Amino acid sequence: MPWKVGPCWRVQKALDDAAVEYEVVTGPSRPGRRVDLERLSGQRLYPVIEFEDGSVYREESKDMAATIRAGGLADKTAGAL
Repeated sequence: MPWKVGPCWRVQKALDDAAVEYEVVTGPSRPGRRVDLERLSGQRLYPVIEFEDGSVYREESKDMAATIRAGGLADKTAGAL
């Protein structure tokens, strides 16, 4: 499948390459309507990863992809802190 360019796609590609199971949850494309995302993560920017324990991880997509590729995603959960 050809990959689109963009922050969410970059993180999804890294998750796929690392064989990490995930569920894509879509939300509003307009930042002004991302109220639920802001409640969850404290901001209105994508991408955001919500872990099973309810904690969230958000950085710039390039940094998130690098963390995933380095095997450090589990370190971003609340349980790892």
